[in-house]
Amino acid sequence: MKPFRVLVVDDSVVIRHLVSDLLAADPMIEVVGTARNGRVALRQIEALEPDLVTLDIEMPELDGLGALREIRSRWPKLPVIMFSTLTSDGAEATIKALVFGASDYVTKPSNVGSMADGVTAVRDQLLPKVKALCGWIEPTPTPAPTVRVPTRPAADPRSITPVSLLVIGTSTGGPNALGTLWPMLTAPCPVPVLLVQHMPPKFTKSLADRLSGFGTVPIAEAVDGEPLRSGRGYIAPGDHHMRLRRTTSGITLRLDHGPLENSCRPSLEPTFRSAAEYFGAGVLAVMLTGMGQDGIEGSAAIVEAGGTLIAQDKESSVVWGMPGAVVSAGLTDLVLPLDQIAPAINRRLQAAVPSVANRPYRPLVARGTS
Repeated sequence: MKPFRVLVVDDSVVIRHLVSDLLAADPMIEVVGTARNGRVALRQIEALEPDLVTLDIEMPELDGLGALREIRSRWPKLPVIMFSTLTSDGAEATIKALVFGASDYVTKPSNVGSMADGVTAVRDQLLPKVKALCGWIEPTPTPAPTVRVPTRPAADPRSITPVSLLVIGTSTGGPNALGTLWPMLTAPCPVPVLLVQHMPPKFTKSLADRLSGFGTVPIAEAVDGEPLRSGRGYIAPGDHHMRLRRTTSGITLRLDHGPLENSCRPSLEPTFRSAAEYFGAGVLAVMLTGMGQDGIEGSAAIVEAGGTLIAQDKESSVVWGMPGAVVSAGLTDLVLPLDQIAPAINRRLQAAVPSVANRPYRPLVARGTS
């Protein structure tokens, strides 16, 4: 297999050399060029025809966002990884880039012990994303034995349980996919919406603000102990798992800093498992584009409880890891292109149950039954 050809774009000479060296150390990757700003990068892309571009956000003459707009206009399928800082401004700019069509992002290290630690942090983020976005499929183990797919009964429209909770999980390519899906959701949304996107702190708030700005369903970072209300969206904050719990006043959100699951926090697993436990067959789950297999066991729990699972198809996914895993495991009810997922959700929501706000909720189907 030929090495993946990468163009590195950053106004810092030090960063250009650092990123180039760590990429070139991998035999599967060839650094075909570097550029000090977006304007030079555009000329380099045309001349070198790279397979992927790493792009800094803050640069002179033509910054990363301006270069990204031009890249998406001229090379719509060229993978682009943004480099960002772990600041509120950096998060906001990165979310904007992802919604505008950047494929993924890497955060520059901060508060690390040494230069070597910083290089390791960048390498561990960057190399898997470069390979995945260039089309390399990392060999993955088969789903764990605990992922047992229950036998689905014959479909009977009269027996379909109305939706009472919508849960969405995504990772690589997620902000752009959500930018397509979110504005298309029915308004007012008759059920609560839980969203898990693999992102660090500050980034999840910026994503929620961005989605609320152009969507029909208001969404914010989840707050521990907050009551679950219909018509609102809740995103798991960076570095926190999001679950549900029962209180005397109804179902509330529970955030925790528990162990990583599938190397992620937030992970889809605790959110999906909790949805299955409290809402059973009333759960409508959606698995969007993303690397890895996070969410596969939680998806199995939803299916086992009688819920419904929709997955994004391979052709419209930036990376078909997470949706591909649930499809391969036989857990999905529907596999759809991105632009058909919101209409499918809306059709199910037409028969949604009344608001769950401020009242106890009894699971429609107890967990572990079919």
